[in-house]
Amino acid sequence: MATKIRLQRHGRKNYAFYPIVIADSRAPRDGRFIERIGSYNPNTNPATITLNFERALYWVTVGAEPTDTVRAILSNEGVLLMKHLQGGVAKGAFDQAEAERRFAAWKAKKDAKVASQKTTMATQAQEAAKTRLEAEAAVNKAKAEAVAKKKAEAAAAAAAAEAPAEEGEAEAEAPAAE
Repeated sequence: MATKIRLQRHGRKNYAFYPIVIADSRAPRDGRFIERIGSYNPNTNPATITLNFERALYWVTVGAEPTDTVRAILSNEGVLLMKHLQGGVAKGAFDQAEAERRFAAWKAKKDAKVASQKTTMATQAQEAAKTRLEAEAAVNKAKAEAVAKKKAEAAAAAAAAEAPAEEGEAEAEAPAAE
């Protein structure tokens, strides 16, 4: 029986998430599977991946073939690196402790890189929000100045209209008094 490690599509339209499963290669995409070893949610930023590392490593070592996307996920999580290191232990190139040390060093470096990317994204989001707020404040100030100018013009026009009317009343009263 040829086994594959692949994704099943779940979720609604335009919002899919994918369980990572071990399935017979002849089974349909969303059909029967042997074991579920994790999930992949591309809707979050960054994408959320949960994976049972030990079971994924087991299935890769016994010959289950991952699809292209799952291969990228397994590589990103370090399953393929651990399989490679286990091959070195089997050949006698180094011992299990050295393999664990190398994997831990790789994992620490990867985690530091991901953490720096998350902080960079957070600071960029804060700066973008600050820029948007400043732009909005400038637009609001310009609108306020335009409204104040329009009100001043309207008040001046009303005062100008009132002044000739008062002059006309004063002239009308002056000849009547004589």
